[in-house]
Amino acid sequence: MKYDKIKSGIFLSRPNRFIAHVEIDGREETVHVKNTGRCRELLPKGAEVYLACADNSARKTAYDLVAVKKGERLINMDSQAPNKAFYEWAINGSFIGKPDIIKPEYKWGNSRFDFYIQKGDKRCLVEVKGVTLEFDGECYFPDAPTERGVKHINELIAAKEEGYETYIFFVVQMKDVKFLSPNDATHAEFGDALRKAAEKGVNIMAYDCYVEPDLMEIREKIPVIL
Repeated sequence: MKYDKIKSGIFLSRPNRFIAHVEIDGREETVHVKNTGRCRELLPKGAEVYLACADNSARKTAYDLVAVKKGERLINMDSQAPNKAFYEWAINGSFIGKPDIIKPEYKWGNSRFDFYIQKGDKRCLVEVKGVTLEFDGECYFPDAPTERGVKHINELIAAKEEGYETYIFFVVQMKDVKFLSPNDATHAEFGDALRKAAEKGVNIMAYDCYVEPDLMEIREKIPVIL
């Protein structure tokens, strides 16, 4: 998953979920933030950030904030990047081998899952979750309560009971981390649902990513501690 053109900048402020003020080449610019989560730990004033240049000249903002340097760690914070990276990784055969069918945004029951993947008789439903919350190499999800996330987990349990192989796939948008765990302090219901899903046979997986300012690629499996 690669961006065409990247600029570096210095984060100044974030007046709302959708925009930030960033210093770029000595000028203050208003940029679009490609993550509506809180991200407070990622964006202190003065943080080094990376911005993808927008293709559409008619846009109000010329840049998308997509990555940030947190200490020595580079973190991609683009909420669209995990699905794009997973699609590239899966279609190249790294998930269940070369798929016969891969369909994004697949409707099943009352939910729309990120991917339906089929290889032979194997039918898989996959929900992808991007992870940016990290403390000393320990990663947690979610960074804010997510009722939608709980709903998806319960639907995956139901799909498993109907014969699908079901997956919750956490894309950790950084490298060199120790493990991933549910963030019970922020949303205990999500953690409880995740543990129930594991007991019911839903596959819970997490992979880290190689990140550069202009790219993100899924790399190594990491432990999930429930």
